[in-house]
Amino acid sequence: MSNGDDSPDSTVPLLAARDLAKAHGRTEALRGASVELAAGEILAVTGPSGSGKSTLLHCLAGIVRPDAGSVSYAGERLDALPEKRLSELRRTEFGVVFQFGQLIPELTALDNVALPLMLAGTSRPDAHARAGEWLERFGVRGQEALRPGEMSGGQAQRTSLARALVTGPRIVFADEPTGALDSLATEQVMTALTHTARETDTAVLLITHDAQVAAYADREVRLSDGTVAPEFSTEATEAAV
Repeated sequence: MSNGDDSPDSTVPLLAARDLAKAHGRTEALRGASVELAAGEILAVTGPSGSGKSTLLHCLAGIVRPDAGSVSYAGERLDALPEKRLSELRRTEFGVVFQFGQLIPELTALDNVALPLMLAGTSRPDAHARAGEWLERFGVRGQEALRPGEMSGGQAQRTSLARALVTGPRIVFADEPTGALDSLATEQVMTALTHTARETDTAVLLITHDAQVAAYADREVRLSDGTVAPEFSTEATEAAV
């Protein structure tokens, strides 16, 4: 929708991986995988267990470096950046959610969500105020004093989403965020995630094996044996729209 104004060119992907290869020991997790994510897009990456989905997310989020290929984010080559810059991006522009949330068990829900802000230098009162707003946004207001072990799976995962989004990231990487949840909690988490992402224009890269979860996305990419299945290539998906 760019018409010569100062808006970013929507045709240029926010995140792009080209021909990624990554091995874990003698096992090839990725074998030439390529994928793109546009600003504000919700992209589902699907595929059977062992197809390389989580490895792809880790490479795209700068958590691990690929053995070959490239990852570009907003004009920067992630795979060539020093760890200090990658850590900065993960604190400020990337949010990450894992299957089991990985909340800090000793901290309350409020402190878990406020932690990224305080690590970035926000004062404790301001961080708590913003954390409370995000807990309310994800429907867990009133649970601020609970620790992860005292929350339901759905509450804990929505708290994890609040923590991932509290810094205002441009991309949220969600690795099987509903894999440990029942159908009701899954619906609550995915509704909250997609609604908030669209409201804040946050891109989401969603790893899932669940077709119902993938249906929340704008587009789907399917991995098979470490590479993108031809029938789910970007071109094929766009042609079908």
